[in-house]
Amino acid sequence: MEISKLTEKFGAIADERAIDQCVIIDTEKLADAVNFLKDSEFAFDVLIDIAGIDYLGMENHKGKRFAVVYCFKNTKNMTRLRLKVLVDEGEKIPTLSKIYPIADWQEREVWDQFGIVFEGHPNLKRLLNHVEFEGHPLRKDYPVQKRQWLSENDKMLDQLEKRLETLGYKVIEAEK
Repeated sequence: MEISKLTEKFGAIADERAIDQCVIIDTEKLADAVNFLKDSEFAFDVLIDIAGIDYLGMENHKGKRFAVVYCFKNTKNMTRLRLKVLVDEGEKIPTLSKIYPIADWQEREVWDQFGIVFEGHPNLKRLLNHVEFEGHPLRKDYPVQKRQWLSENDKMLDQLEKRLETLGYKVIEAEK
């Protein structure tokens, strides 16, 4: 079972609140544990999702304010596993974008919505909110009635052009 191996190798502990296979792991051990899960006999080949949790105001919660949950799947035997990392305001989590390229966009979404910083991320900028947006709207202390107007649009051309070039297309400037 994955949980016992993660406990032995990385000091992970089972998440007692979870109804599925979920372990809590220290931030410093996250990248090593994820590499182990991907490259070992467990072969978790897909990172399905990364989600943020804000525990602010949660009854009986003691500990760090945020959690980042990583959902993995082995597509050969269809098993799933979740890793949870607890993080406080201002703490950083290492990026997993070099291990699972899809983490690039998933980490940007968590940062955009919760303000959790992924150290070493290649392009940590807004993804769902507009470029002028201030704050992180899924934090429990974000003012619900706050409205923010958009005056400048980010067309994400830098990412589009990079992707087109990697696919062999030549990007040309439009005539003005």
